[in-house]
Amino acid sequence: MKYVTSVERIGIEKGIEQGIEQGKQQEALSLIRRLLNRRLGNIDNTLIERVERLLLPDLETLGEDLLDFTSVADLNNWLETR
Repeated sequence: MKYVTSVERIGIEKGIEQGIEQGKQQEALSLIRRLLNRRLGNIDNTLIERVERLLLPDLETLGEDLLDFTSVADLNNWLETR
């Protein structure tokens, strides 16, 4: 078995954490896309691309806020404030 230094161990742990965060981000993004499509119908790709650039905390907030959206304009306005 190869010896792993503490620096290597820290790197491995950080890599695992980043992988977990990316997984959470992708899951949140997938859910947000489905919710937006169900709530607002087909959404312009430009808006979807803007949603895809959001970080996890903003995606979580959008997930709650979109429940109040009644039109694509609401999504656009929400994105303008980010």
